[in-house]
Amino acid sequence: MVRSPLLRRLGAILLLCVPVGALPVPSMAQTETRSLEFPFVTLRNRTNSPEPGEAYGGERSGLSAGLCAVGELNLGVLSPLADMAPNFLEEELLRVQAVRVMDPEAVLDGLEATTGARGPALYVHGYYIDFEKGCRRAALLQRNAGLEGRFLWFSWPSDGAAALYTHDEADLYWSLPDLADTIIELEQRFESGAVDVIGHSLGARGVVLALAEVAYRRPDIRLGRVVLLAPDMDFGIFERILPRIAPIAASLTVYATTGDRPLALSAQLHGYPRLGESGNDVSGLSGVEVIDLSDLPSEGPTGHLYHIYSRAVGEDLNRLLNEGESAATREGLVAEGENLWRLRPVPEE
Repeated sequence: MVRSPLLRRLGAILLLCVPVGALPVPSMAQTETRSLEFPFVTLRNRTNSPEPGEAYGGERSGLSAGLCAVGELNLGVLSPLADMAPNFLEEELLRVQAVRVMDPEAVLDGLEATTGARGPALYVHGYYIDFEKGCRRAALLQRNAGLEGRFLWFSWPSDGAAALYTHDEADLYWSLPDLADTIIELEQRFESGAVDVIGHSLGARGVVLALAEVAYRRPDIRLGRVVLLAPDMDFGIFERILPRIAPIAASLTVYATTGDRPLALSAQLHGYPRLGESGNDVSGLSGVEVIDLSDLPSEGPTGHLYHIYSRAVGEDLNRLLNEGESAATREGLVAEGENLWRLRPVPEE
């Protein structure tokens, strides 16, 4: 029986999203609760809260690490509707079930045991992300892009409040030395070219700036694939930094789209277009593969979270990060320029 107010609200939303008469009979798989687990490193403060999702706060602290387990809510008789609801509702069906704090070295030891031949994929989140929301979205990205076993989440101390954007910028910049240290340590543990680095939104800006520091400190370092998802970064600044970071990465990929509302607001705030917005002249971004997602259907109200909601983007990331395919060889990408491709939606059967 659906008892809590949250579950009642979700049940109402799910019923509105599914056509009348389309309710299927629950299967055993649909009524089981699935769990997703992944390692993390964080610069957030420990709170000692009994709630797993509140184990870390938004204050700055020394480096900590552990494992986060995220599970899906059991909706009871409404479980069959979850698979029929819009993708952007998936996040609301997840809850942090457990957080196990571990020594950072032990976390990296465990990562070495599970990554396989490809090496780790380090993910850096964006603005307006508290620990609980970050765990949920990291779990969705891991699943959507097929990164299980090689996924490592880097969580900097975002306040998790929409009104504190400039606070988050300051906390991101404060975190850059540790992010650079983490990238260097991963490269030292794994073979050259095996470490992929992924950043979303403001976190993508942090990745670019951290890589500039890495390139300065270790010009001989060689990383794998660098992926910038909806990057909230001044396009012109990226152009200037690009020659410094391009030599240390096997490839650089930028995902951009129209209709990204947070990036449009950021462009107004900063006075310059953002790297993750479509329409910029990307022909001068030598060595960068730009993927325009503007032809895909909107998978959420903001247009900013396609990396966790869009199955098409997840499959493209899987081919890029796990199969090592270039944009020129990935199915569904249509060339629009020397370094610009459009991802076409998959035709409905």
